[in-house]
Amino acid sequence: MSADWDWLVVNVNIATMDEAGEIRDAALAVQGERIVWLGKKADLPALDPLLPVIDGAGGWLLPGFIDCHTHLVYGGSRAREFALRLEGASYQEIAQAGGGIMSTVRATREASEESLYHSARARLRALLDEGVTTVEIKSGYGLNLETEQKCLRIARLLGEQMPQRIQTTFLGAHALPAEFKDDPDGYIRVVCEQMLPAIAEEGLADAVDAFCEGVGFSKAQTRQVFEAAKAQGLPVKLHAEQLSNLGGSALAAGFKALSVDHLEYLDEAGVKAIKDSGTVAVLLPGAFYFLRETQLPPIDLLRQYQVPMAIATDINPGTSPLSSMLLMLNMSCTLFRLTPSEALKGATLNGAKALGLAEETGSIKVGKLADLALWDISEPAELCYQFGVRPLRQVWIGGREVSGIRR
Repeated sequence: MSADWDWLVVNVNIATMDEAGEIRDAALAVQGERIVWLGKKADLPALDPLLPVIDGAGGWLLPGFIDCHTHLVYGGSRAREFALRLEGASYQEIAQAGGGIMSTVRATREASEESLYHSARARLRALLDEGVTTVEIKSGYGLNLETEQKCLRIARLLGEQMPQRIQTTFLGAHALPAEFKDDPDGYIRVVCEQMLPAIAEEGLADAVDAFCEGVGFSKAQTRQVFEAAKAQGLPVKLHAEQLSNLGGSALAAGFKALSVDHLEYLDEAGVKAIKDSGTVAVLLPGAFYFLRETQLPPIDLLRQYQVPMAIATDINPGTSPLSSMLLMLNMSCTLFRLTPSEALKGATLNGAKALGLAEETGSIKVGKLADLALWDISEPAELCYQFGVRPLRQVWIGGREVSGIRR
């Protein structure tokens, strides 16, 4: 049996992130891209003497982390706005001075593909250095067809040239561009009738997202976007209930959305709706922290209804310029009161569910992709408990070791 294996890791503890739980003093074998054996080291069959064997030295093997919500490709910086807010300037004053999301839209439209690629690549590399093997990248800082295509093409290129698995999401309905400031319905028509079909034809998006909020788009406008996505055969996701409760989550549930994200103002009716639809609740502690919010997501209700909870970085220049999944693990526990096991599952299996990838990755199981991270830790909770060190030893994506990680 082991003659068909490509490599084996022994002397490890495995946190599978599924029903198998934890396996101590374990071993795991890989053939090609996939896991072909795991269990107690004592239960290994006779081994081929030429089989490459990796000594895990008592570390912990976890699935690679999955960052299921990012806005990774963007131009410019909003650091000056950050300083102005702390000096007392209001959001309206900053916006009137040319700041806010429109400053990022301008910078992204003006930026070259090369500069956007290199800045996004640096952020993606930071995630890789913390064991993130799958990343979702949204558009949404172009707000015209040319720039939305540019950002999604860069995301696809990152997937070709970086080790991580990249999922792309079209977020044309992110904000209202200046050229449509008095005509939001007109802009939504452009998103649905021009932008989305062109992006789908080019194969640039794996899903479609929208921002359903008072400062974003209404339920009726969001519904139009979802109907257009459905016509193109693309699944949907939604930024919902971040600043108020417009019922966006229930709307998304009606379209069997992969996920609804943020959710600070989600109510019980919304929780029940997403439970019934199989939709994942994505929690974004980085934005909660950076905006100094006080309204917590309804964690107890999500637990009560057994809604899968994922966590993600929400990397973006305005509300979560934080490229660290380990920080999100800590914040989800300290700010949102998740248990370490809930947080780790949120960064692995439930993150995979939020991208529609749970059959392929997100847990350690025979038949799944060998997306793995080996950590020098005494127990998995250590990844949530401390921040500022990087106990990552090795990473494999699709069975291939990523260079530059091994310590």
